[in-house]
Amino acid sequence: MMKKTILLLLAAFCGVLAATAQDLIVKTDATKVEAKVTEITPDAVRYKRFSNPDGPTYVVPLADISYIQYANGEKEVFKASETIPATPLTPAVPVEPAVAPATAAPVAASTAPAAPVQYVAKEYEIGELYNQNGVKGVVCMLTEDRQHGLIISLDELYLHWSSFRKPDLRVVGADDRADGAVNMEKVAAYIAGNNLSWDDFPAFKWCREKGEGWYLPAIDEMLTIGHNYNGGARLQSNRQARNKFNNALKDNGGERMDRLVYYFSSTEKNEKEAYTTHMGIEPPYVIDIPKYNKFLVRAVHKF
Repeated sequence: MMKKTILLLLAAFCGVLAATAQDLIVKTDATKVEAKVTEITPDAVRYKRFSNPDGPTYVVPLADISYIQYANGEKEVFKASETIPATPLTPAVPVEPAVAPATAAPVAASTAPAAPVQYVAKEYEIGELYNQNGVKGVVCMLTEDRQHGLIISLDELYLHWSSFRKPDLRVVGADDRADGAVNMEKVAAYIAGNNLSWDDFPAFKWCREKGEGWYLPAIDEMLTIGHNYNGGARLQSNRQARNKFNNALKDNGGERMDRLVYYFSSTEKNEKEAYTTHMGIEPPYVIDIPKYNKFLVRAVHKF
């Protein structure tokens, strides 16, 4: 009886440990993030905050990470590569040299080389206009250092996800929930492998024609955009955050986000439907809609 009781207590204790287990991301500047890592790519790590597992997905460049201590005890060390400061670069404010009194003896000119100009990488805010190297949009997602993220296009359009109807419904394989750029590549491969054209996928075609790097966002990206559009959460109405976002769109020749109409994501559910979401505060935030219907589309671009 005593042995059985001890085994039950051990099982319960292990259950508590499993429930509270977390990944620990240690960055190159020694800061630590308690997280649940969801994906590691050659360029970045995506994770949810351990304290908010149902919240937005965060992205941190791989070069900024020293190592990850996983919940199961394993440790993965990353070799930080040399990083290039984010653009635009802003010269540090120079210090005015002190003026010597008129009676002071002349000072010989210094032969030491001039100090190199220091640069400070710009930090962005949600709802701020981004306009660099021909890429223009409103910042809708940010990494923790606020120097990189995602911008959303100024314009939007009602389009079909795809043009296929019964009996020609098909699964394309665009099932990535976190990165629409991956889905864009899968659609491109499907087109090439089935003798199709981008005209068969109007929403993807419209995003693609904006130029290199533009794509139709995945459903998790769209959900995070919706949260950020509403000030970081949808628990209550935040008109100030929405107005800032919408004014940045409108003031730069774009269109305000629509809170009543669903937006297509690039993530498909099955041969008939794809996932959509809206910008309002009332759930449900995700529903599946036939791909051959027309709904709103916005393109995004990483920076």
